[in-house]
This record gives sequence, C-alpha cells and structure tokens, in this order.
Amino acid sequence: MKYKKLGKSGIEVSEIGFGAWSIALDWWGKKVEEDEAKRMLKKAYDLGINYFETADMYGKGKSERLIGEVFKGMRDEVVISTKYGYDFSDVEQIGHAELPQDYSPEYTRKAVDACLERLQTDYLDSLGLHNPKLHHVRNDETFNTIDELMDEGKIRAAQVALGPAIGWTQEGLEAMDRKSVSSIQTVYNILEQTPGNELIQKAEQQDVGILVRVPDASGILTGKVKADTVIPANDHRKDRKVEWRKSALEKVEQFRPIAERNGLNITEFAIKFILSKNKIASVLPTVVSEEEIEMFAAISDGKYLSSSDMKEIDDLYNTWPEYELKATPQVN
Repeated sequence: MKYKKLGKSGIEVSEIGFGAWSIALDWWGKKVEEDEAKRMLKKAYDLGINYFETADMYGKGKSERLIGEVFKGMRDEVVISTKYGYDFSDVEQIGHAELPQDYSPEYTRKAVDACLERLQTDYLDSLGLHNPKLHHVRNDETFNTIDELMDEGKIRAAQVALGPAIGWTQEGLEAMDRKSVSSIQTVYNILEQTPGNELIQKAEQQDVGILVRVPDASGILTGKVKADTVIPANDHRKDRKVEWRKSALEKVEQFRPIAERNGLNITEFAIKFILSKNKIASVLPTVVSEEEIEMFAAISDGKYLSSSDMKEIDDLYNTWPEYELKATPQVN
C-alpha cells in the first residue's frame, strides 16, 4: 500500500481508502451485517489501508460506532475522517432524499461531540462538511468554529465533501480558499472527469488533497453493471439511466486498448488513472466484501500510468460530449 499527503494537513493516508457508508446502509444492493462489517474493517487495516472515511448520518451513527469498536486502542494507527451537517435526529428512516442541513456553530459542536463519542476517540483527523451548498461554504461562522475546534485539538483538519450528485464546482473552488480545508471530496472517474479536473488544478495551487468517490462509475468500470442490469429500487445506482449506461460502456471500449497494452483489466486501469493524477490523496471505492477490499488494495503498487498514456486518455475524454453538473441554485 502506498501513502500520500492529505493536502496541507501533512497527514499521511493510504491511496486506497475505506468508504464506510457501505457497512451501514444498503444503498449498494447488499446489506452488510455487523460481523461482516467488522471483518471488512480489519481486513482493510491488515492490507495497509489506514484511511477510514465515514459520516454521522450513515446508519444514524452506525458506521462511526463500528469503526470505533474495531479500532479502539489503535487510534494512532488509523486516520479517521467523518462528515456532518445533516440533522437526522427526527428522521424515521434515512432514504436517498436530502435532509435539513445545519452548519451553525452550535450544531457543529454538538455534532462533533456526538461523533467523538461514537468513534470512541477524543479527536478527529478530519471533519467534513457533508454536501454543503454555496451559502454554507461562504459562512465565516462555520469555519471560525472549525478553526476553534482545531485549536482545541478536537480535529486536525477539515474537508468539504461535494454532492450528493456530480458537480458543485463553485462550492469546491471556494472551499479550497479556506485555510482549514485540507481536502475536497468529489465524484471522479475516467468517464466523469468534470469538474474533477478543474478542482485538481485549484488543489495544486492551494495544497489541498482530493478524495475520490464513485471511482468505478457506479459499477460500470468493475463490470458489475451492464446496460441491461436490473437495479433494485433501494440501490443508489438506480439513478444511472439505461441510456447513460450504454454510452458509458461504449466509452470503456474506446480506452480498452490502452489498458490492455499496460497489462491491466478495466478496473485496475480506471483506478490507476486516478492515482496517476496530481493531488489525489485517496480513492474511496464502494466495497461490500473482503474480496473487493483485497482487489482494490492490490492496485496500490506504486506503478502509475505514463504521461503519454495520460495524454491519450485526456485527448479521448475531450472528444466526448459534456454532461450536466449540479450546483447550488442561484437566487436572483
């Protein structure tokens, strides 16, 4: 396993991380039972993965609780990042619809204390704003509170996680101007490089690490999802329409020759493409088994794509049509 800096924080993180939403939610076609979830966390650690990324709303704290139980007494050996901002206290069941958001100083402190308790730790390596909108990113009060929490030793760094869909470019660009923000999390993969490429450019200027989610384009790049795959209603991938899947699979065939001449299958090639980019701190694949953790961890071997291969991919990507990006609605 190779390690990279989490931006200006200087924290060393494994370039393959563990995105812990899958162990608390069944949004990916499988419910992971607690015993299996704990085995997955331990397997990740045994394979050199030290970066564990979660959020308070994942299973109403379940994901954090499991991480806390597994790594109790091992705090200095793992990097724990969690996110907050959704008020899920009075929600019967968390579905895919967004919940009310609160980044006020009072709520921020309350949320952080709750996270620390569930994680059984007295500090967070990174605290993330979970899918903030532009007015949240521009709110000095929130970041003043984060600065205070850093001074108090409760958090070491801050993150802004963009979403829930792909886009939120301006939110990401402005967040990187905040002195406490050491990382930005965004959707990024070889098929969906916008707005990631622009965010990477700004990250290089500001010394911010990029955390990548959906690196496999919702299963397209692992072969799990085909054009005719029937996706259950509770599976997050249902939002990928058949037309998009067909188009994505056609694009895969366009870069398959580059993968094959490098001796890589499509999954390996897609992940190595991301790891070959500057300022990528960690890639967070969605994993639902120990076998998947082993597969992704093995890709981190220090071998990256050549500059000529990267240019060929960029040239190919630039021939594809643009797609819609989500953003905070502008009020006139």
